[in-house]
Amino acid sequence: MTRDALDLILEQWAHARPDLDASPMGVLGRLSRVTRIAERELKALFGEFGLERGEFDVLATLRRAGAPGGMTAGSLARSSMVTSGAVTNRLDRLVAKGYVTRDVDPANRRTVIVALTPAGRELIDRAVAAHVENERRILATLDRDQQDALAALLRTLLLSLGDEADDHRGADET
Repeated sequence: MTRDALDLILEQWAHARPDLDASPMGVLGRLSRVTRIAERELKALFGEFGLERGEFDVLATLRRAGAPGGMTAGSLARSSMVTSGAVTNRLDRLVAKGYVTRDVDPANRRTVIVALTPAGRELIDRAVAAHVENERRILATLDRDQQDALAALLRTLLLSLGDEADDHRGADET
């Protein structure tokens, strides 16, 4: 069987501290390494579309929300789980690129409505299709049953750590 970097680390801990069960390091260490590798792959893909990860998240959130009139800036901030300042910076860049509009809600002058432009909708439709294919490629070594089992295990772990769905919050794009 081919060994990964965590196998070596666990062997070293077993030798240095035979009294210590370091097996949790194997799980969380592998999750961390997979995340770093996947993030690198995702960053490269988003770059092909001239987007940063956060910009992709905003466009994807607007697209999947399906609200033809757009979303409030506040609901975007809650959906992306970042500060309002971070959302403002993302929106500034996306407005400058012509992918979203930001308009004052005529019914409530204190509310800003963000909506996809036709160019933004076309871009996110292409980018999300490529994103899903990229994720499929990343997971290709696992068959569908293995992917489903891994997703179920990770869901169980996330729920145990308090990461529950909330109608007022969405997850960052995966």
